[in-house]
Amino acid sequence: MISYKAFEAMSRRRVLGMLPSLLCLAPHASALDAKAVLVGIDAEFGLVNSTSAQAIELGARVAIAQINKAGGVLGGRLMALLTRDNRSIPARGIKNIKEFAAMPELVAVLGGRFSPVIIEQLPLLKEVGLPFLAVWSAADAIVDNASQPNFVFRVSLRDSLAMPFLLQSARLRGFTEVGLMLTNTAWGRSNEIAIQKHNATKALPVVVDTTWYNWQEPSLVERYRKLLAAGAKAIILVANDEEAALLVREMGELPPAQRIPIISHWGVTGGRFFAAAGPALRGVDFSVVQTFSFARARKPPLQRFMRVAQDFGVRRIEEIESPVGVAHAYDAVHLLAKAVQLAGSTERGALRTALENLPSHEGLVRRYAPAFTAARHEALDGQQLLMAHYRDDGVLTPV
Repeated sequence: MISYKAFEAMSRRRVLGMLPSLLCLAPHASALDAKAVLVGIDAEFGLVNSTSAQAIELGARVAIAQINKAGGVLGGRLMALLTRDNRSIPARGIKNIKEFAAMPELVAVLGGRFSPVIIEQLPLLKEVGLPFLAVWSAADAIVDNASQPNFVFRVSLRDSLAMPFLLQSARLRGFTEVGLMLTNTAWGRSNEIAIQKHNATKALPVVVDTTWYNWQEPSLVERYRKLLAAGAKAIILVANDEEAALLVREMGELPPAQRIPIISHWGVTGGRFFAAAGPALRGVDFSVVQTFSFARARKPPLQRFMRVAQDFGVRRIEEIESPVGVAHAYDAVHLLAKAVQLAGSTERGALRTALENLPSHEGLVRRYAPAFTAARHEALDGQQLLMAHYRDDGVLTPV
């Protein structure tokens, strides 16, 4: 797979320096020009073994290169990307938003993987009136934040779509009794609420028990055994890569008869789960929800993406880690550029209104018709959802 460590190791000057060669239609400008229209990313770049932030950056950079090659925005102004590392720590994320908000030509920020970080940023985003595009985080409260006007838009999955889909996947496979293993965070609680709402109207599958765990737990096997004892025939897992890998390794030490299927939320795909799980993954039935797969992408938008992605070291779709982060960020930046054009300026209030009034757009993930409205700040729906599993070479593949 493409080495994101190598991608990160390149200095920002070198990455931005790649753009002038792509800017044949805007020779009068520079990516570092004072007139550049800035887009920020606040994400978990410094988190060990995480690939989500780097995936979001890759998708955004490919989109910006395409936009600039086509002439930029607002009559020839180029777009440029700035990144900040929150290391999955809310206080860092708040500090980063303050820095971004102080930049006059910065039009919007793309967020990272961790819902708890973004939920803590919401009051500040409202205060400063900064458009925010959630391109990975799934907690419902990120968009359903009661702010008027609402400056948060999402090109990503939300928990109230994910949980019913995971439960339906269990039912379609014949698992009428499931256990829940949830992270003790705002993200985990968001999923619990989504499950409760779903179960209020659906009889099956029955949730036999729920266990909670904290980040960096040394072991999860006893919680797993508790769900087995309660009669679970499959487990709905809400976890990130490290905890999920720990669970799989511990399951690998159990007799095969005690290993029941794991049907997982997508946090596991934001890091190097496959490598951390190791050989034990071959002995565990593990599937994960996704909104997008490069293997099933429509050919014209995929070809447009790959023509520029190769300039960033991507030769084959199988090399792309954390694919939903790449695809969501790529589409979000193109939607943002259209909003800038529609607004006719970089004024953030006008841009927020423009995002609610975009024309249709043929994206990588879907055709947006339109992406958002004044009443709907969610760009995706249940039609994009699919289940995937890891091949023996670590490539995430649709089931």
